[in-house]
Amino acid sequence: MHADRHGKQVIEPGRNTKHYWREIWRNRELLYFLTWRDILVRYKQTAIGVTWVLLRPALTMAVFIAFRNLAGIKQGAVPEPILVCAAVLPWQFFSSALTESSGSLIANSNLISKVYFPRLLIPWASVATAFIDFLVTLALLGVLLVWYDAVPGWRLLMLPLFMGIAFALSLGTGVWLAALNVEYRDFRYVVPFIVQLGLFISPVAFTTASVPTQWRPFFVLNPMVGIIDGFQWAIFGSAAFVEARSVGVAVGVTALLFLFGVRYFRRMERTFADVI
Repeated sequence: MHADRHGKQVIEPGRNTKHYWREIWRNRELLYFLTWRDILVRYKQTAIGVTWVLLRPALTMAVFIAFRNLAGIKQGAVPEPILVCAAVLPWQFFSSALTESSGSLIANSNLISKVYFPRLLIPWASVATAFIDFLVTLALLGVLLVWYDAVPGWRLLMLPLFMGIAFALSLGTGVWLAALNVEYRDFRYVVPFIVQLGLFISPVAFTTASVPTQWRPFFVLNPMVGIIDGFQWAIFGSAAFVEARSVGVAVGVTALLFLFGVRYFRRMERTFADVI
């Protein structure tokens, strides 16, 4: 907010990075409100409510276990349900966060056109909602670990690191696609294709170790490879599930996508109310 040459107060996005993030911090309660609203709306009038959070990954896991058995894919002594669950959970968080955040500005067009607030909070709330669902689904993994009497080692302490990378990747990519979706409505059709393609090029139905060596340098360019590998490494504690290269690429690509996504979002933010 600043005064123009006529002495009137003008409300506009922070004009530099320092002021912009201060404004985000001042509006942190709005982020909480938007996130809570999205959670309530998602499960309103559903017969089983929040149980859907656990049912979705459970059914997805069952499908991939059946696929692995039909394809004859085995991974040593690690129980198949734990192996698949450790890959499904981070992937499902990323895909849900990406899908919901990319369309969040369009879904909140009435709010955007009526009142000013940092627009970044809208896709951020969508990612936060998906992240809360993800935290709930970790209970499913915990049940499987108890059922199969699998005790993770000290590497489990590294799990929050990979969760943080997944969150940053979802937010950076989500805000970028959200801004693009406002300007080019074609992206509402592009995002589902990206999610579908990403599933096939991520180690969900298979592990990175099963990818031919000559293809791995290209395979690990997908940042979800390092994230999923990191999840499995933190849970199983086996070097067979992670490569330093894949984790390094995941961190680097995530940082670039986050910086680029937020920068592009800020550049387009001034026009959202007019274009939307």
